[in-house]
Amino acid sequence: MKRSVLTRYRAMAYITAVMLLVLCACMVFKYGFGIGKDLTLVVAQVHGVLYIIYLVFAFDLGSKARWPFGKLLWVLISGTIPTAAFFVERKVVREVEPLLADATPEPVKV
Repeated sequence: MKRSVLTRYRAMAYITAVMLLVLCACMVFKYGFGIGKDLTLVVAQVHGVLYIIYLVFAFDLGSKARWPFGKLLWVLISGTIPTAAFFVERKVVREVEPLLADATPEPVKV
């Protein structure tokens, strides 16, 4: 597996998690204080698009790492639970790094 597969997943995991926290804050302002209706709509749509991209990258990583269905499902769902993606991402990185093809590059002989 290439390192770029893990890097794409990590980037989207962080972006999706941050956008979900922003969306939660917008929801609090919208329903708690009655302000920010338009901003909440925009943030929700942006998070939705980013979450779809996250799903694609997470599925790609899971298929290349040959995860069982339950684990793949948990990683996919973690993008919908506030702060869960941060913790799941760290665990995934620890498990996937030994599988990387370019983790131990061999020295070039001259």
